[in-house]
Amino acid sequence: MPDPLDLITDLIDRARRAGADAADVVHVSGTSLSVGLRLGGIEKLERAEGQDIGLRVLVGTRQACVASSDPSPAALDELATRAVAMAREVPEDPHCGLADPDQLATDMPALDSCDPREMDAETLTDWARRAEDAARAVSGVTNSEGAEASWTRNLVSLAASNGFAGRREDSRCGLAASVLAGEGVAMERDYDYTSAVYFDDLRDPEEVGRTAGEKAVRRLNPTKIDSAVMPVVFDPRVARSLIGHLAAAIKGPAVARGTSFLGERMGAQLFSDGLAVIDDPHRQRGLRSKPFDAEGLPTGARRVIDDGRLTTWLLDLRSARQLSVAPTGHAARGAGGPPSPSATNFHLAPGSRSPRDLMADIGRGFYVTEMIGHGLNMVTGDYSRGATGFRIEDGEIAGPVSELTVAGNLLDMFRRLVPADDLVFRYGTDAPTLRIDDMSVAGR
Repeated sequence: MPDPLDLITDLIDRARRAGADAADVVHVSGTSLSVGLRLGGIEKLERAEGQDIGLRVLVGTRQACVASSDPSPAALDELATRAVAMAREVPEDPHCGLADPDQLATDMPALDSCDPREMDAETLTDWARRAEDAARAVSGVTNSEGAEASWTRNLVSLAASNGFAGRREDSRCGLAASVLAGEGVAMERDYDYTSAVYFDDLRDPEEVGRTAGEKAVRRLNPTKIDSAVMPVVFDPRVARSLIGHLAAAIKGPAVARGTSFLGERMGAQLFSDGLAVIDDPHRQRGLRSKPFDAEGLPTGARRVIDDGRLTTWLLDLRSARQLSVAPTGHAARGAGGPPSPSATNFHLAPGSRSPRDLMADIGRGFYVTEMIGHGLNMVTGDYSRGATGFRIEDGEIAGPVSELTVAGNLLDMFRRLVPADDLVFRYGTDAPTLRIDDMSVAGR
């Protein structure tokens, strides 16, 4: 295969000859390997190698995107011709277009985003087996949904007719185990998971499996609680979803369309004094780190929430032009569509109190470990989701509860949110344990 940058630069030339005024191309080539086991036997062993080529052309203020996996000269000619023909038929969009040359990234920081080690099936199989064995060894575990270990490596190349050319390589490894405890209709399921750029940074498989088994057993024999207004504490694996809702609400297209409950709140006090939410695409070995965005713009860390106040939107070029502000370097893109903004390594900064201290004064509350459904109105911020977890009694986590609904409004929830000190970078969007008082909990 030719050098991807040579290939996509050639495709831009073909698009210009076909009639495009401007063009950019993203090329993604990758290799992935995954192994899945259940009850000690291999159920899945998959390896995939492939490439995708995504061409975006502009004819005046009209744009079109096409994709292919065929790098042959004839296929590239057809791709360019088809894209230009499509662009001539679509409505004009005064906000689309490439970056100006003086907006482009010139400094490409090294982010240690790719593990040079290529994983093999034997190692992944061993780790998945060790995780599942550890989970099944937990007393009370009666069945397994399996364990899976995976590895992937991608090379992303981007070039545009405005002169930008760049590439980045990233990798990711993951390990998950899911088991069941109990018998018959009284069975409960839970899981644990670890993910990292470098294989050596994964948690030990025995720890992942044991934690999955212990969580499943702990959920046995859940009860219900009476409906009430009470403090709710969110475990980190569900707390991160609240920060994810913030990221979705500050994306430029939603703000520009007027479909975000935060659309009129730039500069407003959304969180308590001192709280910060940070988006950092330059974190070393970060799961979503990148030296430039999908439009060739520079990236950099931003305090999205600073001292409780909203300071920025997440913008690509198009939404920045709609809102008449500067782009923020948050464009992301697949091969089949145009750029759109997306968060990178997005997290709520930790507080100063341990989770135990955070709960110490709660006489009666709810500790959430799993959320169900997608009950969020992005226009109003109204929030209502099914939840399971544990009672909090006299400052201690007590017995399991299920079939509850937690409800509120994200504006009120953000203002009352108190973080603990246990932040761990695990998912790409991360938060520590969170406490929110005066939430509506619907039970029996």
